[in-house]
Amino acid sequence: MTTTQNTRTHSTSTHSTSTYSTDACAETVFGWILGMEQTTALYLGDRLGWYASLAQDGPATAPELAARTGTSARYAREWLEYQAVSGLLTVDDPAAAPDERRFAMPAEHVPVLADLDSEAILTPFARILMASLRHIDDLLEAYRTGGGVSWEQLGDDAREGQAAQNRPLLRDGLSRDHLPLLPDVDAALRGGGRVADVGCGEGWSAIGIARAYPSARVDGFDVDAASVEAARRHAADEGVAERVQVHHADVATAEAGAYDLVCAFECVHDMPDPVAVLAAMRRAVAPGGTVLIMDEKVAETFAPDGDEVERLFYGFSLMCCLPDGLSTAGSVGTGTVMRRSTLEAYAREAGFAQVEVLDELDNDIFRFYRLS
Repeated sequence: MTTTQNTRTHSTSTHSTSTYSTDACAETVFGWILGMEQTTALYLGDRLGWYASLAQDGPATAPELAARTGTSARYAREWLEYQAVSGLLTVDDPAAAPDERRFAMPAEHVPVLADLDSEAILTPFARILMASLRHIDDLLEAYRTGGGVSWEQLGDDAREGQAAQNRPLLRDGLSRDHLPLLPDVDAALRGGGRVADVGCGEGWSAIGIARAYPSARVDGFDVDAASVEAARRHAADEGVAERVQVHHADVATAEAGAYDLVCAFECVHDMPDPVAVLAAMRRAVAPGGTVLIMDEKVAETFAPDGDEVERLFYGFSLMCCLPDGLSTAGSVGTGTVMRRSTLEAYAREAGFAQVEVLDELDNDIFRFYRLS
């Protein structure tokens, strides 16, 4: 599961206080309830086009916003007022008649709420969470029986939400800020190298590499049919379809020893059999090539005073990643919180001798590993 580059903040005092104080515990849980309400409003604003309209078309009254977006003015008014009460929007005259109040989105909020090219964007998260809640009965059954809820079951919101959340980093930031820091990888791609992008999803990492390296050729591999279809469509829209081939297949089908870079971005923790996939990646890489993994930057060990990002990862694991992983019989059930030692164990079993953490590829949310 994925996020944007936000500063990680420790909240040790909150945890320790809530352990001993009823009031502090109640305050924490009340905050969660507010968060659930606000996440629902975030989803509505995203899916109904209200955030986009306010960002692109400017301030609006409720009737104006409704007319722009083909929605109900009465619902738009309630949502606008709630967003203003929550501090996300401003209003010109609170004392005006309800349908005459004009609401605006501060420019500073646009990257978080409405700019899908921004690495600060957060609205796609709400799509993933709503997809999970839509299947709460299935999740309850899975929790009782040890079964799972697959990515395919979670549907369009989950798939599109994850793709949109990761898109700014994978399409732009990865090749702009990270791959150039690996001289051998950068040189290979500039020289027309081949890339195998494992678990490519809707294709943004493959597309980003092709955009940044005009001579490189990328093969994307994914077992989710809807993701593959979307990835092919995105590649065509971005003008790189001739160099980005997306295969509805496991990486085990990839040509052996053919790729200068074999990568898996933010997906190993979802895999039911990560050892088999890593072994296939090892077979696919050319001599002297690179196997690169990007996954969540979780703490080295479990501790009850984890920061907010660690808590975020656990939440997504409960609602999405762990149920998806366990939807396949025989799954190892890694979950989102895949610690470094877990990946190292998988890599050794897959035949790798070393797992190197690439500290030079700095990111608040993700950690990069080179397997050799």
